[in-house]
Amino acid sequence: MCIENKKILVIGLGVSGVACVKGLNALNAQILVYDESPKEKLTERLNELEGIDAKYYFANDDLNIGDVELAIKSPGIKYDMPLIQKLNKKNIKVISDIEASYMINKSTIVSITGTNGKTTTTTLIGEIIKESGKKYKLTGNIGYGMFYDTLNAGSDEILVAETSSFQLAGTYNFKPHISVLTNISPDHLDFHNTIENYIETKFNNVRNQDENDYAILNYEDETIRNYSKNIKAKIIFFSAERTLENGIFVKDGKMIYKNENATSFIVDISDIFIPGKHNVENALAAAGASIALGIKPETIALVLKEFKGVEHRLEFSGEYNEVKFYNDSKGTNPDASIKAVQGIEKPIILIAGGYDKKSKYDEFIDSFDNKVKALVLLGQTADEIEKCARKHGFDNIHRVCNMDEAVKKCFELSCKGDNVVLSPACASWGMYPNYEVRGKDFKERVKYYGECTKS
Repeated sequence: MCIENKKILVIGLGVSGVACVKGLNALNAQILVYDESPKEKLTERLNELEGIDAKYYFANDDLNIGDVELAIKSPGIKYDMPLIQKLNKKNIKVISDIEASYMINKSTIVSITGTNGKTTTTTLIGEIIKESGKKYKLTGNIGYGMFYDTLNAGSDEILVAETSSFQLAGTYNFKPHISVLTNISPDHLDFHNTIENYIETKFNNVRNQDENDYAILNYEDETIRNYSKNIKAKIIFFSAERTLENGIFVKDGKMIYKNENATSFIVDISDIFIPGKHNVENALAAAGASIALGIKPETIALVLKEFKGVEHRLEFSGEYNEVKFYNDSKGTNPDASIKAVQGIEKPIILIAGGYDKKSKYDEFIDSFDNKVKALVLLGQTADEIEKCARKHGFDNIHRVCNMDEAVKKCFELSCKGDNVVLSPACASWGMYPNYEVRGKDFKERVKYYGECTKS
């Protein structure tokens, strides 16, 4: 379907929704926009769209969808929304912004998904492409919004897109030239309802690829490995655990790429700047995608040695009285926070808790393994995490009401040599609009109480 000049409904005025409205306007589409919020709460977004010819509907406004030809949904909106149910009954297709982006795309797409490691891997790939001298743009969950970015990208640009399960759920024909699957573990079950649904959406990243494309896959993830037989693209497996006959792996402390024709050394693992085994996996995935793009090993190595990490991902946030503080606000599920605990030396004082995504916390608590000496809990899931921790024999638990109290408590509990880590194992919703705001609040509180200790 051609989007140009069509009557299209945009559902949700978040970042992706605003980007879609701007892009559709450039394509001369007839635009309808609906958001569940009252108009007065969307002033900033509406000001950004001033001058664009669109009809807006809010909250309980009556919206006639009779001649709408396509709807583009913001990622976080659930499919049981009454308006979407109404569209489905009229057989009006509801797609995500990345599906809409693919409909107008003329660039090379590298799409990175997985439960954890997406942002770091995406950013690393972007930095490697930049170092190689090729044109690129970070997009998807990073950047302004993939629809607008795609519309404004040249045919010689590489779109490096972090794609979420929310976005992939609304795809039908989406086909990146290079797909990356970092890992799959239970997450967002409040949205997808079952783990099976969640897994299926992740595989939308590779489902439409053909033999001219590449799939960069984590060999150590059993779900991904088992599915790989269904993939038509050329597969580059990566592994931090074993030597592979073909793929990219770690052997004797070195990152190696091997295919039928040659074996190439890339970098010593000890030279990778960002800490933790999970970041080695992210580096392997990024290297695999870069090799598929034809980038030389020495260019990949240079970036891996210098890349300092991404904000809110085990981000070093200061040291006071020989206590180090780390912001891992992007740890929005138990598996991500397990990797954070594994990546930091003991003893750890851990801040956790937040929005309830129907996750289980047993493996999270088991990962403490005598590394975590104290657990500071806040948010909606504090009760559930505390019950789980006590069930597993961990009792040094402190309950607080907000981030200010959490950081203050960590200063009280900490002593020389400790590492204080914010890695909530939960989403930020209910307390913060997103994990970035949560992470910034943590860093501000750390700086405030840290400066107080100097006076």
